[in-house]
Amino acid sequence: GKMEEGKVDSADGLFAHLFCLEAQAQEAAVKQEEAERQEEKVARLRARVQELRLQRDELQAKVDLQQKGQLGEGGALAAPAQPSAQAVLEWKIKSLKAMLEIFYLTGLSAKLTKHGVCFSISTAYEGTYLDSYHLELLPKPAVQIQQHSIPSFIPLEQISSRYLQTDIRQFLAVLAAHLNAYVGRRYQAEQLQELFSEQIEGTLQRNSLCNLLVFRYKVTRQGQSFPFQARLLYRDLCCSLPTEVMVSCTSEAPAALAEVAAAHSALFRHLALHRAF
Repeated sequence: GKMEEGKVDSADGLFAHLFCLEAQAQEAAVKQEEAERQEEKVARLRARVQELRLQRDELQAKVDLQQKGQLGEGGALAAPAQPSAQAVLEWKIKSLKAMLEIFYLTGLSAKLTKHGVCFSISTAYEGTYLDSYHLELLPKPAVQIQQHSIPSFIPLEQISSRYLQTDIRQFLAVLAAHLNAYVGRRYQAEQLQELFSEQIEGTLQRNSLCNLLVFRYKVTRQGQSFPFQARLLYRDLCCSLPTEVMVSCTSEAPAALAEVAAAHSALFRHLALHRAF
């Protein structure tokens, strides 16, 4: 792995090694950002097309409701009337149907149930499918969550209070971002523990949300092993990369290893955890 590339036996060699690590991290970060930008651009364009179709269908539904309310017997114009509760419900269901294709483009799928709509949120990390979560929404009288399988540590109530009554699409998008980031962090921790068990000392410590990870690992220099400790904090719960990283070594370690710890810290901030090793 990147931490095992070459043995650094001199100060010049150490700094050259650190420079190489930093360059690799920056190059990987640039490539990842560019790929994400392209994916986001395509997704935005597709979503925009579907959004315009949805707006068209909503306008048509409103026109249909108005025509039903204004045409009396024999097709004569009658006084404008408020649409019935049943007509409004039918319009809501039609709008929800039109939204399903938009959601499918972003890893979301849905199906109509007897009383509302059941959404499925599929999560993945680096192309690897991970978990699916479900929630059922009832559209009347106000939109409400009937049942769900969202983990308790995901701030569902907070997201619901902010978006559910005003923008269902945004509600689902934010919820999906939280879930994808969570499974991404969890996946990285599991891969690190599984693939690099010989370098990891003890058990990787993490909380339920996997936004705080602490682990110890060994670094070998000139035939001698030195223990390092890493603490990764993810303040942005919609992100699978840490916002704060602290890597330290013991006071008995050579002074030059402090530079190695700094290089490792940069790697952990820019690369998936299991790819930094």
